[in-house]
Amino acid sequence: MYYMFNCIYIISNFIQSTHRTLFPYISSSTANAALEAASKMNSPVIIQLSNGGGQFMAGKSVKDKHACAAGCVALAIHVRAMAPYYGIPVILHTDHCAKKLTPWFEALLEANEEYFKQCGEPLFSSHMLDLSEEPDEENIAICSQYLKRMAPMKIWLEMEIGITGGEEDGVDNSDVDQDKLYTSPEQVWVRVCYVLQLFSSNKTF
Repeated sequence: MYYMFNCIYIISNFIQSTHRTLFPYISSSTANAALEAASKMNSPVIIQLSNGGGQFMAGKSVKDKHACAAGCVALAIHVRAMAPYYGIPVILHTDHCAKKLTPWFEALLEANEEYFKQCGEPLFSSHMLDLSEEPDEENIAICSQYLKRMAPMKIWLEMEIGITGGEEDGVDNSDVDQDKLYTSPEQVWVRVCYVLQLFSSNKTF
C-alpha cells in the first residue's frame, strides 16, 4: 500500500513539474517504448489502457464480447513481466468506462480478484469509471458499490464528476456548454460525504 501511495505521489509531482501528458497504450510495442523512455529519464510512469486499446491489443478481427478485457489483461501481464527490467515504478491504469462498458469493467475486476488470490496484490493499480452521462445519484451509487469491492485489494477508483469535454470511447460532449465542463464545489462536496461514509463503515479502507 505504501508503495502505491508513494508511486502515485511521485508521478503526480513529476507531471505537475514537467507539464507532461499521459497517453493510452494499445500494444506491447507502445508500452515498451513508454517503459524505455521512462527508464532513460529515471521517471515513474503510468501505463494507461482503454476499452478500445484492449480491443486493439486483442486484435480487431476478434468479435468476442470479452476481447477488450482480455486484451487489457494481456497487456497488463506483459507490462508486469517487463517492468523490472526497466527499473522504474509503474502504475497500471484503465481509463474512461461509461455505463454501457461496465461488463468490461466487471471482467477487469474479476481478473484483479484472480490475480490477487494468486499473488497477494491486484493486476491493475487503478481504474476509472466515467458515469458522467448518468444522474449524480446513480453515478455515486454505482461507484460506491465498485469501490467497496476494490478496497480489499487496495485498488484506486477514479470517478468522473460532472461531464467530460470532447469524445471518449463513444461518449461525445463536443457541443456542450463550456461552463458545464467545470466541476462545482457542490458536486465535490456531495462525493466527499459519500466517501467519508464509506471510510467510516468499511474497515478495509
